[in-house]
Amino acid sequence: MKLRTKLTLYITLSKLAIVTLFVLALPFLVDRIAFQYNDYYLREQKKKVLDVIEKNGLEYYLAGERDYGSYTMLKEEYISLEPAGLQAVKDTIATVQRVVESDTLTYRVLTHIFSGEGKPYILEVGKTAATIGQYNRPLQKMAIYVLAGLLFTTVLLDLIYTRILLRPLGDIIRNQLLGRRFPFKDGTPAVKTTTADFRYLDASISGLMEKVREAFDKEREFTANASHELMTPISILQHKIENLMMDEGIGDETQMRLAAMINTVHRLRKIVQSLLLISRIENDQFPRGEQFSLSDLLEEVMEELGHRLEDKQLRFNMRINGGVAMNMNRDLVFQLFHNLLNNAIRYNRPGGRIWIRDITEDDGRYAIVVEDSGIGIPEESIGAIFERFRKIGTGEGLGLGLSIVSTIAKYHEISLEVESVEGKGTAFTVWFPRNGMKKAAG
Repeated sequence: MKLRTKLTLYITLSKLAIVTLFVLALPFLVDRIAFQYNDYYLREQKKKVLDVIEKNGLEYYLAGERDYGSYTMLKEEYISLEPAGLQAVKDTIATVQRVVESDTLTYRVLTHIFSGEGKPYILEVGKTAATIGQYNRPLQKMAIYVLAGLLFTTVLLDLIYTRILLRPLGDIIRNQLLGRRFPFKDGTPAVKTTTADFRYLDASISGLMEKVREAFDKEREFTANASHELMTPISILQHKIENLMMDEGIGDETQMRLAAMINTVHRLRKIVQSLLLISRIENDQFPRGEQFSLSDLLEEVMEELGHRLEDKQLRFNMRINGGVAMNMNRDLVFQLFHNLLNNAIRYNRPGGRIWIRDITEDDGRYAIVVEDSGIGIPEESIGAIFERFRKIGTGEGLGLGLSIVSTIAKYHEISLEVESVEGKGTAFTVWFPRNGMKKAAG
């Protein structure tokens, strides 16, 4: 999972968790706010009553009576004023029940003790508990709507900010890793960012790529020089052995030993030539812009290998579109299919078959499939068959044929796919890049 996706999930889930907790706590919070507001309202009502008493005296309410009581039409609020007596308590605000005209109702009551005309009086200001919570549900809905809007806005802003913040990381991955082709000859500009961590990461990857390129260049240079320098002593050794074999004074046993030696020299020459070919390909010493017919090239390959088909009594079948033309290096593509078909013959069964067919996808991609009915490749070995000196099976192979195929494929941006069942056969699919095809007749 990408870092941006993980951050998006974290931001969304964390905010959802906070919202869930808030929604669960919302009824309690709204009730608490409603009660606090109601208590404030009762205190304000108490102040108004005391102000009236201070200005107009107790008689304004008592009107000659011992006590005073008043309530609204729906009994939602009431005020009472009466002598306190000896059982008076300190000011309180509590939820209690009161009987009003034979109705027992629950009120939130503020109780206040004050002195008027030299006597203690108790003032009660009450409001029904039902009216306190009548606006709770609308308030909860409004709070949820506001919270949902804030959640959406903050998540959107966080995602935009995260995208902007991680954009340099995407540039680093795209330019340094995905957009580069080994051996990293092209340099990449430094990423534009104010984040020190991203600048350090970009510089570190660039330095690492440069070290890899230098090491690869040294390896290629060594391989090329060693292969080239080895050809001279090999040629001298081969020439000397051939001269000794022409000496009439040498016995048959010595001739046999010299013949074995010349075979070893020939084998060594092939190895050096293969390594030299790989080195030349990796050093871009071959042109890419030759135009040729793919069907003609495959027919030429099979003509060269035809005698080997007859030796093993193999049946050969080729069905490809004759209108396909390539724009690549003809000799290298020839070598690629020569090695694939050579392996298809070498590791086939006597009396087996070899098929060559093409694939044309709807999106324009084109491929050649080379399939045989041979011994197949063990599943655990398929991932390593393109390594140097790795043989498919027992035999006379050098273990460089498929390595050359892989090197040529990388040189031309060709994709290789391998499917094999041990004991039944192998199929190599060669996918050509669109820029390497001149045309493809449908």
